[in-house]
Amino acid sequence: MPNSTTGDFTVERRIAADHFGRALRADVQAGLTENPKTLPPKWFYDARGSMLFDRITRLPEYYLTRAERMVLRANAERIAELTAAHTLVELGSGSSAKTRILLDALTAGGTLRRYAPLDVSESALIAAAESLAAAYPALRITATVADFETDLALPDASDAPRLVAFLGSTLGNLDPEQRAAFLGRLRQALTAPGDALLLGVDLVKDPARMLRAYDDGQGVTAEFNKNLLTVLNRELDSDFDPGAFDHRAIWNEEDERMEMRLRARLTHTVKIPTLDLTLDFLRGEDLRTEISSKFRREALEPELTQAGFTLEHWWTDQQERFAVLLALPA
Repeated sequence: MPNSTTGDFTVERRIAADHFGRALRADVQAGLTENPKTLPPKWFYDARGSMLFDRITRLPEYYLTRAERMVLRANAERIAELTAAHTLVELGSGSSAKTRILLDALTAGGTLRRYAPLDVSESALIAAAESLAAAYPALRITATVADFETDLALPDASDAPRLVAFLGSTLGNLDPEQRAAFLGRLRQALTAPGDALLLGVDLVKDPARMLRAYDDGQGVTAEFNKNLLTVLNRELDSDFDPGAFDHRAIWNEEDERMEMRLRARLTHTVKIPTLDLTLDFLRGEDLRTEISSKFRREALEPELTQAGFTLEHWWTDQQERFAVLLALPA
């Protein structure tokens, strides 16, 4: 894919023009013909979905973003001291809102030379990079448009050591097999001396608190969840009626994860002409749109070990709602 220079940063595009269309069609074909029906959460984030999620992060019930930010603020100086990173890589960077905490600490520590955000949304990358380029004029910013699930696209080791930040508990959107594959690929990519992984994960806690975070009183999360159907209608010419589904947040105790679902309010049929699909929904049938695993240290540490990482530091907020951990290649 071609590179471009915009302002004081560069953008590398590693996604083909038809990537999203092909990926969406493949996910819908596979997920909606399963029993139970499922779709991955990455399709939430069109322009409207991203706006709604930004609103969610500011809701009183949604503790995750605030808790993670608190942990980062309390420990950023220590993270900078421990890693002495020359390059900060951020996977799924989005708006890079929390990134400034790390950038400030690494800049103050005198080691940082480069910030390398990676995201599937080119518009989000450019907006964030423009803002950061103005705030950190001495920093080299190299943005990459890529899908980290299939292409990690880490910058080379010329500016090592590299600190890879994977925040927001996005790891929880992957099932155990996907997590193992992702962490394994990440470990294989971190080969330079001093490379490190900074991971943000939501922790197991009172289910009532987690349920409120995924089913807020204002109905923003419900609107966010149903917007997925609008995305399918627009992109695949389907005829989903968002009003025919109810938003549901479920605590799956056995797998220790939150699940978001869309539950059919009545028996009906949906057509997706682009895929020549006709789907029958029974009243009360669920379409699972997201999993969000919650973690315990004693369970996550063996996953990291299996992937080839050593857990070095584990920091939480005072209420132990959220953890930020530092892991090194073993």
